[in-house]
Amino acid sequence: MKGVLLVNLGSPESPTAKDVKPYLDEFLMDERVIDAPKWLRTFLVKGIILQTRPKKSAKAYAKIWWDEGSPLIVLSERFANKVQQHTKMPVALGMRYGKMTIKNALQELKDKGVDEVLLVPLYPHYAMSSFETVVVKVLEEQQQYFPEMGVTTLPAFYKNADYIQALSESIIDGLKDFEYDHILFSYHGIPERHIRKSDPTRFHCKIDGSCCKINSVAHNTCYRHQVYDTTEMVKAYLGLPEEQVSSSFQSRLAGDPWLKPYTDFEFVRLAKEGKKRLAVITPAFVSDCLETLEEIAMEGKEQFMEAGGEDYKHIPCMNDNEAWVKVMAKWVNDWEATGELAVTPST
Repeated sequence: MKGVLLVNLGSPESPTAKDVKPYLDEFLMDERVIDAPKWLRTFLVKGIILQTRPKKSAKAYAKIWWDEGSPLIVLSERFANKVQQHTKMPVALGMRYGKMTIKNALQELKDKGVDEVLLVPLYPHYAMSSFETVVVKVLEEQQQYFPEMGVTTLPAFYKNADYIQALSESIIDGLKDFEYDHILFSYHGIPERHIRKSDPTRFHCKIDGSCCKINSVAHNTCYRHQVYDTTEMVKAYLGLPEEQVSSSFQSRLAGDPWLKPYTDFEFVRLAKEGKKRLAVITPAFVSDCLETLEEIAMEGKEQFMEAGGEDYKHIPCMNDNEAWVKVMAKWVNDWEATGELAVTPST
């Protein structure tokens, strides 16, 4: 019997330092998030970051928390429930971090008789700190606790035509009644070294602006290439002028170089260059979360307006909108019927 496992990032149980601390501990101790030797990662996370960050993060979570709970969890549950309505297969939802575990989601599927699972990491693009860590964790749990289960993974869907159409139409909806003069595609940032670590050729990815345009097997696991592909495909679908669209990267940590340009710098640059009405979309996420709702929708607006901007619009993620639900239902139902995956990586 086939079933579907949707996996998203996760969330603390509440917007309090007490609950944020264990969540951050699990998240930041992931070797694919902070890819330092374990002794150094332990020192950085437990000795430094967890001494101050939980309280600060709890305040940020409190600003975006809903009556129903964490927006990311609530939106992911709504999405999973709607997908379930469009397929006969059992659909389970798990989180990479937090108490809504992948193990529990796999157990839920097993209890319903599932022995063949389609894993869907809810990330459009491949990165070792998002897509890859989900796949690795699912396979670890499967091999340890559910060895009788087979797991097939849906590849990153960043350039799938159905996804691009759903994303583009969600942008159209988000721009209703907003006259913009620029659209910024702000993607989650990652360290440059993650790009190089994910390069199977060990020589292609130079992060110099040209390598992403040269066809390579490295693009299958190159986050930078994939996000720029998404921007270009949406731009083409919507017929957006070149000069009105740009891409940037948010949420960096101090220290090592991260992918550029940085979103907070772009807010200032665009305002100084006369872009007064800015729309921002965050396509690295399919569900709104702390990063989109607080860092971009709230802090980003403040930064842009202080730099001289006049109006600012954060376009929501696709969340549980019907077009996105139907796309996912089509993918999982095609897999059930044929065993084939509708989404294939670039080559």
